[in-house]
Formats: sequence, C-alpha cells, structure tokens
Amino acid sequence: MSDRTLLPVSAPVHRSREVGVADGLDLRTRSLLEAPLLRTFLKLAAPNTLFVVTHVVISLMEVFFIAKLGVDALAGVSQVFPLLTLVGSLAQGSVGGSVMSAVARALGSGRAEEANRLAWSAVEIAIPLGLVSTVILLYLGPSVYSAESVSPAALAAALAYSNLVFGGAVLIWIFNLLMSVVRGTGNLVVPLMVVCGGALLVIPLSPVLIFGLGPIPSFGVRGGAMALLVYYAAGSLAFAAYLWTHQGPLRPSAKPPALQLKPIWDILRVGSMSALVAGSTNLTLAILTGFVAMHGVAAVAGYGAGSRLEFLLVPLSYGIGGPVGILVGTNLGAGNITRALRVIRVGILVAGLSTEAIGLAAACWPELWLEAFSRDPAVIAAGSAYLRTVGPFFGFFGIGYVLYCGGQGAGRMGWPVGGALARACIAIAGGYLVNRMNSGLDGIFLAAALGMVAFGCLGLPSVLFKIGYRDKSTA
Repeated sequence: MSDRTLLPVSAPVHRSREVGVADGLDLRTRSLLEAPLLRTFLKLAAPNTLFVVTHVVISLMEVFFIAKLGVDALAGVSQVFPLLTLVGSLAQGSVGGSVMSAVARALGSGRAEEANRLAWSAVEIAIPLGLVSTVILLYLGPSVYSAESVSPAALAAALAYSNLVFGGAVLIWIFNLLMSVVRGTGNLVVPLMVVCGGALLVIPLSPVLIFGLGPIPSFGVRGGAMALLVYYAAGSLAFAAYLWTHQGPLRPSAKPPALQLKPIWDILRVGSMSALVAGSTNLTLAILTGFVAMHGVAAVAGYGAGSRLEFLLVPLSYGIGGPVGILVGTNLGAGNITRALRVIRVGILVAGLSTEAIGLAAACWPELWLEAFSRDPAVIAAGSAYLRTVGPFFGFFGIGYVLYCGGQGAGRMGWPVGGALARACIAIAGGYLVNRMNSGLDGIFLAAALGMVAFGCLGLPSVLFKIGYRDKSTA
C-alpha cells in the first residue's frame, strides 16, 4: 500500500476547526499520514524537544537548589531520584506512551468515538495506578533507602523527600496520562505551553519553599517535593481544561461514560510491556546506586550527579522517540506500513547521533557537568570516572529508546523488552561480581556501559526484518 493511501472512514467524526471535510479525518491526522516525512517529523520533534528541555531544566534546578543544603541532602535525594524517575517513566513513557499510541491509531483509522473515549480511559487508569504507587513506595521506600544510606542525615533527607512526593503520586499519573491523550492527537505545542508555564511557576517556587522567604518558613528537601507537586497539579488542570473544553479534535463527554474494560486492557497490555523497559532501566540504576554506595558518601554523590545525565537521556530520547511513536501509530492505523518503518529509521539516526554527542562531550569534559552539583574533589573524581566510562556508549541508549517508542506505536514490545532485560542482567550481574571481587568503581561503570550496548542492539532485528510491522494495526 502506498504511503499516501488512506483507509476509508466509516466512523462518525465531530466537526471542528481542525476537522477535514473530505474524509472526516482532522487536518493534523491527515498531515501525519500524507505530509513529507522528514518535515513532519521535525515539526513534531521541535516542540517535543523544547518540552523535554524545559522539563529537564525544572528537574536540574530542583537538584541545584537541594545541593545547596549539603552533600547529605544531595546524597539522600539522589537515592530517591531513581524511584521518582521510575514513576515518571511508567506514567509518561510506558502507560502514557500506550495511551498516546492508542489515540494515534484510533485517529489514524478514523475511529473518532473510540479516541474520544480514551480521554476518560486515561483518567480511569491514572487514579488507581497513582494510589498503588503511593502505597508501594511509602511502604518499601524506607527499606530501600536504609539499605543504600551512607549516613543518618542522608537517610533522613531521603525519607523526608520521598514520603511527601510519593504521597501525591496520583497527580504525577493524571498529569502524564492526560498529556499523553493530547500528544496522541499529534499536538505537541499544548504540552510545551503547559510545561513552560509550569517552569515559570516552579523554578521560583522551589527555592522559596526550600530555603524560606519572609513569612514562609524553610522546608528543606520537603520544599522541593512540595514545589514539584504544585507543578503536577497545575499541569493536570491545564490538560483537563484543554480536552474537556474541546479545544482540539477530541470531544470527550462531560460525564464519565459507562466503564469499558477493553480499551483499558489494550492500554495496559502494551503499557505493562513498556513498563518492563522503564522498570528494568530504573531498577538497574537504583541497584547500581547501591553498589556504588558501598564505596562511601562521596562516591554515591558523585555517581548520583553523573548518572543524572544518564537519567536525562530518557526525556531527551523521548523528545525524539515521542514523535516516532505518534507517527508509527497513526500510520499503522491507516495501513501505511512502509512510512511507519521509515519513521523509525529516521528516529534511530537522529536519536543515536544526539545522545552520542552528549555522551562524548561528557566523557571529555565531565567537570563542566559535575561542578554544577558539587566541588568536592572526591565527588568530582567518582562522577568523572562514571562519565568517562559510560558516556561514549550513550548513543546506544538513544537507539534503544527510539525502538521502544516505535514498538509502542506498533503495539509490539517484544524486542525492545528483550534489549532492556539484557541490559539489566549485564549491568546488575557485572556490578555484583565487581563488588564481590573488590575491583572498585571502574568495573561497576564498565558493566553499566556494556548493558547500554545490549539495549541499543537487541531491538534492531524488529526493524531490519519488519517484525511486528506486517499487518495494519494492533489497536
């Protein structure tokens, strides 16, 4: 089938300023199916990358302010950060990516009413998953931090930050799943506007709550968590207002429709497979943090500052991979298999080069990154060792993540999951053996680098041999 061929549309579609007259598809969906591929990809990637950069700035500024409280505060929050990133990755990249691709496939095949219903499905999924996240992390958090803690002060900081931020996990889930519904329509400008508005709110709010100002007392690390929850609450309201005032092509009903389990199951089926990728990635980094913690507080602080750059590869790769998932889902929904595969190949090239450039720069000049968090010589030494060993392999992470996003768009996650699990096994087993042999930090970091190579390489057969891309849609 030609890349420009459209499937007949039989489902009724509400008319709006974005809706095309000829075939019932909204104009943005038609563009995803028919416009020149590279131009379309870049139009999506530009606002998505700006969105990611702004989100990264918010994250970095929070750590920058908390680092001013001392090494123990930085070490404590560094212990929480893998779990917080795990929740964010599950909500935005895993289940959120499944929501996004489901909306994209529904719109691509002209099933407008199904796409409308998915807005409510996102809410129905977000609330229970948010509550489950709160219960699990409030219960398990103290044990995790106690096992990793290198000082009583660091443990106290970890618990203070964790209990507050995970107590509001529902807000994190609602924010990310509603954003994913908007993204599934191909609109990446609204998420950019919301996160930029949130940055204008949270960046000045964080230091006020952390250090205090006038009548506002100092809340320490709790202040950073409070500011973060304000950001998620405000963003959730903004996305809900956009969707339920019908500003885009979707027309969700004002009242919740009767509960339908099939769309929820379809989302969770792909989302659970995606969660294995996000979960194994963050679990690997959390366990490696524990291995590094055996070498002292300076080592874990340095690794925390250095590995934060690796954590930031996720949103950066998502800036590129997100448009890949949207385009793949929409085009497979319309049966445009060849165009979907071309999208993935373009994404692999862009993400691989971008993340590799960052990794090489970090390996060559690690102090430029690390000194933003600490000037302690031991912290700088540990962070530099990590970046010089793992940084040159960052490109494989970008490749693996685009394959993961493409798998979400296709609804086929087998190969990306295999790559992620291989990475976890190599990094964790290697780090364990190195610690058993008392071989030092360099061996732990080498195991992390080899695992990253596996993540990037093992998903490639799905694209090279068109595995999972031989039929129209898996929606």
